[in-house]
Amino acid sequence: MSAPTQRGRPPRTTRRALELIAMRLFTEHGFEEVTVGQIAAEAGVSERTFFRYFPSKGEVLWHQFDDEVADLRAAFAAVADDEPMMTAVRRIVVAANRYRAEDIPELRTRMRLISGIPALSAGAGAHYDAWERAVGEFAARRLGTSADDLIPLAVGRTTLAAARAAFDAWLERGDADLTVYLDRALAALARGFTPDSRLPAGLGSTMDGV
Repeated sequence: MSAPTQRGRPPRTTRRALELIAMRLFTEHGFEEVTVGQIAAEAGVSERTFFRYFPSKGEVLWHQFDDEVADLRAAFAAVADDEPMMTAVRRIVVAANRYRAEDIPELRTRMRLISGIPALSAGAGAHYDAWERAVGEFAARRLGTSADDLIPLAVGRTTLAAARAAFDAWLERGDADLTVYLDRALAALARGFTPDSRLPAGLGSTMDGV
């Protein structure tokens, strides 16, 4: 007897499933060579369904980054009034980037795709703007000013720059956990990039002296 035919709608495709399929295809065939139709076909859905989740194929790889922005906002909203502003920024950004060991290869693949493909790098602005805005709005609340004032803007943008530097160094070296790079970069930012007096002399240009 033949197996009964499955009826009804197919299992729901999630953003996460499309992200994983797209990342694999981009890695195997190159970003420019992969079409939305190919991604959708691999997922067993139509292109129309794909576009219900993402406006373009390039946006697929920003899914988790955008989730991080939402996590930052929620964490900043819960900061105690007595925690110093930059201490809170450092703690929350580091916590938002703790990954399980089994997730690191995927993270590296995503970040290399984003940084190495001009079409993806060109579309990064809106996502980075939202990230730095989340930090800047927290700074504005602490300082009692508008998020568009100079210092909140500076806090958001310099925090993003330090975090991106940490990511780039981590991708290049990979000799420590990502959170180590982030923690040291943001600690250096908070102290104005002056040497850490707790560290031995001569370590200023090494990871231990960041």
